[in-house]
Amino acid sequence: MTIKDGPEEWRITATRTPFRGNKTSVRTDDVVMPDGTVVSRDYQVHPGSVAILALDDLGRVLVLRQYRHPVRQKLWEIPAGLLDVPGENPLHAAQRELYEEAHVKAEDWRVLTDLYTTPGGSDEAVRIFLARDLSEAQGERFEVSDEEADMELARVELGELTRGVLAGELHNNCLVVGVLALGAVLAGDGVEALRPADAPWPARPFES
Repeated sequence: MTIKDGPEEWRITATRTPFRGNKTSVRTDDVVMPDGTVVSRDYQVHPGSVAILALDDLGRVLVLRQYRHPVRQKLWEIPAGLLDVPGENPLHAAQRELYEEAHVKAEDWRVLTDLYTTPGGSDEAVRIFLARDLSEAQGERFEVSDEEADMELARVELGELTRGVLAGELHNNCLVVGVLALGAVLAGDGVEALRPADAPWPARPFES
């Protein structure tokens, strides 16, 4: 048996959108179950996101600390951002986010992993990139606001982040998945075995 996720869509008899926000909304679908019953399913409709695990030549990961109001915590995270434009190339979005949040550019980009953040309650899909060969970006720094204006930046060894994840000290999903995925890559077939940065992404199809 092949262990692989695959597309499937159960019949929807009705759809409504009780809430529309600035970037996301809430949708209610009436879905026909295998036994023929119809149940309502509420979920967040999300444009999708990209995240970047930026690894420098000393084996350190670029992380930032940001206030997250829903959980009332300041979380250490890796740079990330929304796919603001439908069909946007995720690599271009990732390059933009790395510049805006860290004023850093990278020469080597690969797909580290893809995930759904909360598939029971949201359709948010995230592509996490591995970025290497880092350098300071040229030009003026991007002007940040709101929570981002209070961000802290640091470079932390991969092993220390792994320890923090397993100790329950670090909780951001993209950081957790990215750190553990990179550890598996380095212990396995190596970075060269990763998918190219322009690999297809069925969850969020994009133009080249």
